Amino acid sequence: DALPIFPCSADGVVRIYEAPDVMNLSQWSLQHEISCKLSCSCISWNPSSSRAHSPMIAVGSDENSPNMMAKVQIFEYSENTRKYAKAETFMTVTDPVHDIAFAPNLGRSFHILAVATKDVRIFTLKPQRREMTSSGGATKFEIQTVAQFDNHNSQVWRVSWNITGTVLASSGDDGCVRLWKANYMDSWKCTGILKGDGSPVNGTSTQQGVFNASLGSANANLQNSQINGSSVSRYFFPPLDPPRAGSRGSSYAQLLPPLKERSRDADTASLQYLRRRYTPRPLNPLTEHDGN
Repeated sequence: DALPIFPCSADGVVRIYEAPDVMNLSQWSLQHEISCKLSCSCISWNPSSSRAHSPMIAVGSDENSPNMMAKVQIFEYSENTRKYAKAETFMTVTDPVHDIAFAPNLGRSFHILAVATKDVRIFTLKPQRREMTSSGGATKFEIQTVAQFDNHNSQVWRVSWNITGTVLASSGDDGCVRLWKANYMDSWKCTGILKGDGSPVNGTSTQQGVFNASLGSANANLQNSQINGSSVSRYFFPPLDPPRAGSRGSSYAQLLPPLKERSRDADTASLQYLRRRYTPRPLNPLTEHDGN
């Protein structure tokens, strides 16, 4: 398969190029040109792995013209015409759009789209029907706003999904990265806030972070006690090969309690018991019978 790229520009045209040979990325050929009729600021390709969904792209605009109200458009590829056609326009998004991102679809029957404007917005696109016309119609979608957050209190510039499409990260002029996730009731909540250097804000560290911090303090205390000689005489650590860094065994090994050192008297008593228990005893000689 060819490798495509989808650049958009301020001239209002989305151009799709393909590299027929993925081992030679110096040659690209223009395959499609999509006229959006407004200045394009961001674009997202729908990475759906299901053949039931046609290839789609979402285009956002940061144009401030009062004549251009809708700032998000959806285009879908038609196998009949072998072209991209406009499927939907988000009439509710009228503010300049800085970034847009489809969530990876690993089996959902609908699509999720995140939009970065003056706030964070999350939409669902549920396919309704396909127009069966001679020219080939695009799929119609039921568009719903499932979440809208202004927690950044400023312009939001970037939105990005994790690989499973379950966690959304957004960044804004407040200098923070906020993580959003839906619970089992499909209610989206902020699950974490990070500064630019990656440190949590106001104790918003996740459980994993707390777990790692506790392990770090426990290891520090253990090392200090060994250096001070307070626990060297009480515990015995077998000479095992250390687990590889980052492996599951490295985490488990930190949680195992140390083995207590046995005294020499206890070892001697155990050895004597084993000798008495497993030393073979001589068999009683058989009495001779005279055949009676």
